Amino acid sequence: MLEHTIKKILNARIYDVAVETPIHPARQLSERLDNNILLKREDLQPVFSFKIRGAYNKIIQLSQAERERGVVTASAGNHAQGVALAAQYLGIRATIVMPKTTPEIKIDAVRARGAEVVLHGEAFPQALELSLQLVEEKGYVYIHPYDDPDVIAGQGTIAMEILRQHQGDLHAIFVPCGGGGLLAGIATYIKYLRPEIKVIGVEPKDSNCLQQALQADDRVVLPQVGLFADGVAVGQIGKHTFELCRQYVDDVVTVDNDEICAAIKDIYDDTRSITEPAGALAVAGIKKYVYKTGISGQTMVAVDSGANINFDRLRYVAERAELGERREAIIAVTIPEEPGSFKRFCEALGTRQITEFNYRYHTNGQAHIFVGVQTHPDTDPRKALIAELQNQGFPVLDLTRNELAKLHIRHMVGGHADAVNNERVFRFEFPERPGALFNFLNQLGGRWNISMFHYRNHGAADARVLAALQVNEEEYAEFEQALSTLGYPFWEETDNPAYQLFLA
Repeated sequence: MLEHTIKKILNARIYDVAVETPIHPARQLSERLDNNILLKREDLQPVFSFKIRGAYNKIIQLSQAERERGVVTASAGNHAQGVALAAQYLGIRATIVMPKTTPEIKIDAVRARGAEVVLHGEAFPQALELSLQLVEEKGYVYIHPYDDPDVIAGQGTIAMEILRQHQGDLHAIFVPCGGGGLLAGIATYIKYLRPEIKVIGVEPKDSNCLQQALQADDRVVLPQVGLFADGVAVGQIGKHTFELCRQYVDDVVTVDNDEICAAIKDIYDDTRSITEPAGALAVAGIKKYVYKTGISGQTMVAVDSGANINFDRLRYVAERAELGERREAIIAVTIPEEPGSFKRFCEALGTRQITEFNYRYHTNGQAHIFVGVQTHPDTDPRKALIAELQNQGFPVLDLTRNELAKLHIRHMVGGHADAVNNERVFRFEFPERPGALFNFLNQLGGRWNISMFHYRNHGAADARVLAALQVNEEEYAEFEQALSTLGYPFWEETDNPAYQLFLA
């Protein structure tokens, strides 16, 4: 398998439409991490993503008979644009099936490259099902986004360029991983020529299909995947890609959304370019790796894989970047509801910069304060701040890693509802489409009273919703059955301390 894959990479045909992207030094990030960090700028491809490499390499090798049949794929993003451009260049009819929730900017980009767009289903699985149905009904050739030897070989050309562009010592290459095509191609080529170089995959914590497959020594299906880094939101690693990754990938690092947002900011600071969340995964992985190992003085490459981000998503990125950099602490503090206590708390904070401050009187003789405080991981870490406040007699709860607090509570601090009984609280992810709220209300709101509701748009295909419903204990089984048939991801937060402090 190794020699076969290497030959495919060496013979890959991509440069009719793809470009050899540069490697740029990340000077500020390198100084902060005490390592030489290099960025492989795949965001500079014609479709702003590496996906054009694999898509073109697959399509260019189709026979004349296959080209006449036309090609089809299912994708909500970068692969769709890669297939559309490759087909347009070669004069081949292309049909792209995209979920109805796909942002208009991506639909327009695909149509602008001459492809026919078919909108179907609420999520990728439904789009995939229709695309495979079109293969059967109309004879189209299916272009897989990652689990195809020719696609893998096209992505592997990135490794060829890295070794040609940087011929000195190289400790590791960090590569984003969704379905595994990019990681498999790079790892195979690197281990064949320079086996001493580590190849490390990076996945979101909530979409870690490769990491879980390696732990199980078998491909697993994730029950649900996080949608923030939508370019790698894959529930199962590919069959071909897994066989290559399990042999040639040294390690997998997982990062959370805050760390991804911080990496987007890091790349912007060094390049003045804005990557999509999946595109920043490798930088987030390097930072996590350096932090855990304490390594210094080494050269590492991060594959900056794409820049197809919706502009209105940037507000969420900016909001979470400081948390990902460990430069902000989100805390809940309880103070006595008496004259002078508020002033004493502010004095305890000293000269630290306040990023957020929510204060609300509470009827039990105490006040709960929701505070954002700027910190520094080296000189003023979060734990030191909390310890200092606790030593001065202030009860403190660290909410920095509490998703409910960061997504909703910080925007809702305002008071308690003492008359509300039997309240159960949930976080949901709604698809951003007409009818999503009605479906929720039809399934749950008509049967149980909604006692609290908070919605935020994040510029993505999904919206974050916090809802509380009054459910009697004898109705729990019926209620949970209704939840399971709703079709939206959800997490119960009834016992979350942030809810208990500020809203219960």
